[in-house]
Amino acid sequence: MIRVLLADDQRLVRAGFSALLERAPDMEVVAEAQDGAEAVRLVRELTPDVVLMDIRMPGMDGLDATREILADPGLTSVRVVILTTFDLDEYVFEALRAGASGFLLKDVEPDALREGVRVVANGDALLSPAVTRRVIAAFAARPPRRFEAAGADPLTDREREVVGLVAEGLTNQEIAERFTLSPATVKTHIGRAMSKVGARDRAQLVVFAYETGLVTEHPHP
Repeated sequence: MIRVLLADDQRLVRAGFSALLERAPDMEVVAEAQDGAEAVRLVRELTPDVVLMDIRMPGMDGLDATREILADPGLTSVRVVILTTFDLDEYVFEALRAGASGFLLKDVEPDALREGVRVVANGDALLSPAVTRRVIAAFAARPPRRFEAAGADPLTDREREVVGLVAEGLTNQEIAERFTLSPATVKTHIGRAMSKVGARDRAQLVVFAYETGLVTEHPHP
């Protein structure tokens, strides 16, 4: 059973998402929060698998709540998905940088919502929509290249290549075909890269790729 916490300041939005999720036999909405502070408190109390977090809320907003949750060493199993009405939103990129596993537009289709929760609960990132790549490209257009500048890039050449393709939106299978590798080998490269750069999941790995210049051109949606 995937345990979900909903955080949104609009009661009707929470009720709608809750009804959609509860229809899935493998999901349970364990709590609802109306602002960021309540979300942080409930996450610490209940440790849900996935938090659906509205980005704009009164008081503590979703961005600050996401940062606080994902910086807590006792909450490493919790995954945060950002809910937004804007597909090009600087706050979304900041949330990905803070460790969010992806984002969903609030007008998402019910099946896509439930599948997105399953994907994130399984430890993957919600990066398939082309709009996600546009968000990241738009707000990391001039990366500081901190690792390259310092001469301390921890990745091997192959890991850099693989991470670059992850950032362009390729799946493990597509990367495997590009390099004539097995998908298992690609997964190993990605896992090692995540460990080396301290990325929680694939979403943070994509942010790392843009910030360090592994991807220098905006991928086409």
